[in-house]
Amino acid sequence: MQDQNTPMEQDAMMDDADLYTLVDEEGNEKLFELIDILEENGQVYFALIPHIEDPAELLEGEIELVVLNAKTDNDGNEILEPIDSDEEYNRIAEAFLERLNEEEIDEENE
Repeated sequence: MQDQNTPMEQDAMMDDADLYTLVDEEGNEKLFELIDILEENGQVYFALIPHIEDPAELLEGEIELVVLNAKTDNDGNEILEPIDSDEEYNRIAEAFLERLNEEEIDEENE
């Protein structure tokens, strides 16, 4: 994914989800939904999944988790960049997955 990612306008039909358009290496745009934000050692990371309009599709298979580093460009705009280090990516992705599993367990216990 390239670092030219901008927040999409929120639509009432989209349940006020935080949506982002990400651009891949070939220039293809794909809509993603922000599911969590994590701060570690002064760095902010975003966990996103592809935006799915039909909730039934969430049950049909594996969901791609995209983890990006949030930074500020020279103009003060927030941009999302890929994480360069495999070790850092794996550590942050695991932290997000642990948090998601904890939330799921909490919801089941309610």
